[in-house]
Amino acid sequence: MHFPASDLNPEQTYRLMSGIVVPRPIAWISSVNAHGGVNLAPFSCYTFVSNKPPMVGINIGRKAGERKDTARNILANGHFVVNIGDETLLDPLHESAHEHPPEVSEADVLGLSVLPGEVIATPRLAAAPISLECRFHSVTPFGETGAEFFVGEVVMFHIREGLLQDGKIDTELLRPICRIAGPNYASLGPIVTKRGIQQTPKSVLKPEAA
Repeated sequence: MHFPASDLNPEQTYRLMSGIVVPRPIAWISSVNAHGGVNLAPFSCYTFVSNKPPMVGINIGRKAGERKDTARNILANGHFVVNIGDETLLDPLHESAHEHPPEVSEADVLGLSVLPGEVIATPRLAAAPISLECRFHSVTPFGETGAEFFVGEVVMFHIREGLLQDGKIDTELLRPICRIAGPNYASLGPIVTKRGIQQTPKSVLKPEAA
């Protein structure tokens, strides 16, 4: 089967791409709305983009041409939290994708407890095994539908006791949720360990001379 991308409308393209780019990690973002409530929404177009300083990036699309609550809140406040859900949190994570008016707190609707941020004013989910407090860094628009790639600098890591082993997250203990096409999710399944491959150490670039 062959067909040009230009033949697809935005919805058809999304359905196709979301089944091709799999599995995807999920950024469960908490942000603060104009009424002081905690908005909560999952985003699976998510990755990390820098390790010094640590930075994460999330693609946030639009609904009927309008920015989603999360995008508006990030731009208004300059901070947000990326929570990582594990398998025990699949149901509330999925339900938090429901569209509510901006003033409604999904955390309240779902009965999820939050804890105050230590560096930023956005609360994090108490039940999340990992939460990343982020300061807004930049936003870059892409494409014709108004999608925007938001980048945040991680200023505080919250990691559940026992998950950090020798400076690395024990992924098997974390049991993260991943997204595939449609309302479908997957877990890790078997973990295959290969021999380590020597890598050149990461380093900070020296400023170029003027």
